[in-house]
Amino acid sequence: MNASLVQDWNLAPLDGLSQVKGRSDAVLSQATIAQFLAEAVQRFANRTAAVFREQGLRWTWAQLQAEVDALASGFLALGLRPGDRVGIWSPNRAEWLVTQFATARAGLVLVNINPAYRGAELEYALNAAGCRALVTAEQLKSSNYLEMLQRLAPELATCAPDALHSARLPQLQMVIRLGSTPTPGMLNYADVLAQGRARVDVAALDALGAGLSCHDAINIQFTSGTTGNPKGATLTHHNVVNNARFIAQAMNFTEQDSLCIPVPLYHCFGMVLAVLACVSAGATMVFPGESFDPVATLEAVSEERSTALHGVPTMFIAELEHPRFAEFDLSHLRTGIMAGSPCPIETMKRVIAEMHLSEITIAYGMTETSPVSFQSATTDPLERRVSTVGRIQPMLEAKVVDVDGKVVPVGEKGELLVRGYSVMQGYWGDQARTREAVQDGWMHTGDLATIDAEGYCNIVGRAKDMLIRGGENVYPREIEEFLFRHPKVQSVQVFGVPDAKYGEEICAWIVPKPGQTCTEDEIRDFCRDQIAHYKVPRYVRIVTDMPMTITGKVQKFVMREQMMAELKLQASKTA
Repeated sequence: MNASLVQDWNLAPLDGLSQVKGRSDAVLSQATIAQFLAEAVQRFANRTAAVFREQGLRWTWAQLQAEVDALASGFLALGLRPGDRVGIWSPNRAEWLVTQFATARAGLVLVNINPAYRGAELEYALNAAGCRALVTAEQLKSSNYLEMLQRLAPELATCAPDALHSARLPQLQMVIRLGSTPTPGMLNYADVLAQGRARVDVAALDALGAGLSCHDAINIQFTSGTTGNPKGATLTHHNVVNNARFIAQAMNFTEQDSLCIPVPLYHCFGMVLAVLACVSAGATMVFPGESFDPVATLEAVSEERSTALHGVPTMFIAELEHPRFAEFDLSHLRTGIMAGSPCPIETMKRVIAEMHLSEITIAYGMTETSPVSFQSATTDPLERRVSTVGRIQPMLEAKVVDVDGKVVPVGEKGELLVRGYSVMQGYWGDQARTREAVQDGWMHTGDLATIDAEGYCNIVGRAKDMLIRGGENVYPREIEEFLFRHPKVQSVQVFGVPDAKYGEEICAWIVPKPGQTCTEDEIRDFCRDQIAHYKVPRYVRIVTDMPMTITGKVQKFVMREQMMAELKLQASKTA
């Protein structure tokens, strides 16, 4: 399938209602992740599979497979068995990639631990998923992972390396640390790899794999909201393999492509949209470094002659605005994906014009849908690619509903629901929240959306992000897009704070472009007579940066809390 075929398929809404269906003639793969990788190795054995620039590593597909088989054998030698959960807590390193495939090869369930997690969050994730083993880096920036683990499990100081019995982490039996330094109670990754390499039995691994189903759970990813504990979205081989295939097809990916991957591997963006999409086509994976750095990313694109680049909008903005931007040769770039948070239209236009990404696509989804459900095609008109998240992917369907669950007419706002092969198996160990999120096969995304007459979707905000000011519904995305037109504004986030008179008032945080200064009054004056009075922010703050997750998603609830503290506001109790 290619983009022209996507265009030929009728993806328009049904009967004037906001309900769309993707291609229904596509073939869904029944491969497990291990079989999926084996297919790529068979086709592209001696081509470059992965480049880890910070570690100085460059592997062919055959070499990657050898590393995977060795680690999978090492896991089995430790007594891990299909269905056991293995956590990974690390930034973007070669060991992360190998662990991703080695767990799948051995039938283990990979549990992605956010590299930004601190002790309490780590404790929750390991216990919620019931991890028997944890593969961990030594540290990332100011986070010393080993010290946090030792505080959680002081028993590490005296236990045998594969026999931890911890009061606070009762199911965790072994910690496998990266790096060569020995640590009491922990195994070294290199030793586990070496032990596995000495006993690799490909036939035995293949036999184990033949007993696995593509519908087995293979990955747990924790998704967090503004309230409550994170939920462990449980994905199958079938979920992520097929989503990756359709993502790659939407970009017209081939083995000639080279994708620069600055997005984190622990997140679906790195693991599925990047890694598994490359496996699908035999494209080269290029990792600039352990975590995002605009210069390292630009250098990687230039020196590796990358044809594709992924990123969240904040990453592309940081690259475009960097003082050294003009030094780098980006002429080989063609495509990629911008996703993870709403994309400012002006940023998309600059990425196309200044970074040579003429065929860049926008993707929309959520971890619970493996993750992509809407994506633009490389052949979509520019205006569609910069102002929508594209159209429904193959073998999926979506609808926009009102508060009563009725499908709304084309063009009207409502909550977006998605159904099909990509919907998660459920939240690990949490049937109640699974039933709340998935009803009759439909995943309730919590996102507000519109679908137009041609089937293009536009995300207008989160249902919980909608503000109600004096009875007027206000959608932050609309105000953000308007403020982004201001010539001095680099980024903007709009959210609500409590107000005794109107219920909520509008607050905007603004990061000016480098070298620019602007005032709060300047921003308000820009709004007056341009947008409705009730949409003009009452509170404006000029800031140097925004509180973000490691994936580049802005944490509006943190901003709200800070503003409430500063303004001494309290939320009124409501029914």
